[in-house]
Amino acid sequence: MRFREISLRALEPEDLELLYEWENDMSNWLISNTVRPFSKYTLKRYLENSHKDIYETGQVRLMIDHNTDNKTIGTIDLFDYDPFHKRAGIGILIAHEEYRRKGFATMALECLINYCFKTLLLRQLYCSILSNNKESMALFSKLGFIQAGVRKDWIKVADGYLDEHLFQLLNPDA
Repeated sequence: MRFREISLRALEPEDLELLYEWENDMSNWLISNTVRPFSKYTLKRYLENSHKDIYETGQVRLMIDHNTDNKTIGTIDLFDYDPFHKRAGIGILIAHEEYRRKGFATMALECLINYCFKTLLLRQLYCSILSNNKESMALFSKLGFIQAGVRKDWIKVADGYLDEHLFQLLNPDA
């Protein structure tokens, strides 16, 4: 899936080192609800099974490539796919600081929304965003997601707790 300056693509075996770096970067753990490192063995097995489709696994991860630089700059995920209720969760990571706040997350999200609504025929997408992540709230709001609720003191951090905001986007054509 190509969209202006970025492309979304399936995982490749060559992505192992990037995934190992990103999944084990403790600064990403809070947003991914991770509390322990991933082994290369675990990630390699994940890559080996990434060819399975969303109907079988309930999830799909796509890599975000910057077309001009030929560099993989992040990932975008669908998870908790529910074919009966026609919904899925969505998450995004722009891993390299130099590619943040340049519109690439917006492009990737627009592309994935289009895929979800036009190809997978989903009724809705949702995401959970911590209260300290104002940039993500602005990103999802800009693309039409509305805040549907707040889970108070949901995530424990070193100096207390953070609220988790639930955002939803309904497919106007479904």
